[in-house]
Amino acid sequence: MKILIVGAGLYGAVSARELAAAGHQVTVIDKRAHIAGNVYTEDVAGIQVHRFGAHIFHTADAAVWQYVQQFADFNRFTNEVIANYKGELYNLPFNMNTFNRMWGVTTPAEAEAKIAAQRAVLGGKTPANLEEQAISLVGTDIYEKLVKDYTAKQWGQAPRDLPAFIIRRLPVRFTFDNNYFNDPYQGIPIGGYTAMVAKMLAAPNITVTLNTDFFARRDAYLAEFDRVVFTGAIDQFCDYRFGALAYRSLRFETEVLDRDNFQGNAVINYTDAETPFTRIIEHKFFDPANSLPGHTVITHEYPQDWVPGAEPYYPVNTPATAALLARYQAFAAATYPQVRFGGRLGAYRYYNMDQVIAAALAALPAVTA
Repeated sequence: MKILIVGAGLYGAVSARELAAAGHQVTVIDKRAHIAGNVYTEDVAGIQVHRFGAHIFHTADAAVWQYVQQFADFNRFTNEVIANYKGELYNLPFNMNTFNRMWGVTTPAEAEAKIAAQRAVLGGKTPANLEEQAISLVGTDIYEKLVKDYTAKQWGQAPRDLPAFIIRRLPVRFTFDNNYFNDPYQGIPIGGYTAMVAKMLAAPNITVTLNTDFFARRDAYLAEFDRVVFTGAIDQFCDYRFGALAYRSLRFETEVLDRDNFQGNAVINYTDAETPFTRIIEHKFFDPANSLPGHTVITHEYPQDWVPGAEPYYPVNTPATAALLARYQAFAAATYPQVRFGGRLGAYRYYNMDQVIAAALAALPAVTA
């Protein structure tokens, strides 16, 4: 088959690699000037910079971990996030170091008792929103300092107006373990994600064309190719005929500093309402062994509202958007049977990188069906 893949991010690159290996002729296009989508990294002053936010590969799926090893050597990076609340520093995820800093407790039993006492404000009810879910997990003090305002900045909504499942991604543990992820496999590809994706796309029957807008000649593409794998926004593909889905966007400010160390950690979250950004990323700490000394590169990350024309980064999953997504999926399946939708925007799901890869691999039979 002649297959067009729209988007050279992880979902598109994995799809292209495997479809080409199966003997199909694959064309990959991307509207940006680079491959790798939002995991794009580039060398800035001898440091691999994550241009679109911090991306730490982690998974509990041994098959996915083995799969990515074909394309990169990974370092042993461990994600140990720090939260800054008005100058007070706390460890994330919520663990015994956090609880000790917050309350002075020193044992798991003391921490659990403190949380249980604060959880009582819920009156035993099942959490109905993010605010209640957070309080049920870590109590009111940690919610007020480390969750409430950070969440409002990130999503542009009050936590009480967001679904409870969003906060379930945050691990809580009663040990002195600062590793943000529980997954057994974790690391950063040495040399950056762009080199990893380039290796995925390195096959004689894959053609990659950048700076190419699918929508500039959509009808021609649909007529020319037997199948299309579309990793952009499904509502945009359907001309927003039922209205736009909800997204959050981001703005990044990156600068090179003439010092060896700015903040001493890869990621520090700013959880108070007065600080306009959500976090500062210091890129050299993702792979310090392979970063040149003497300077550093930092990025301030600012969440912002999304409007058509802006870059959508995060789907905002609510009952209303789920219903709207179902309408788009039904319309697309009936109107464009040769198109398969995938990735964070095509599936309208918040995916981690390992989930993107697993979804791409699982969808391969449907692409050629």
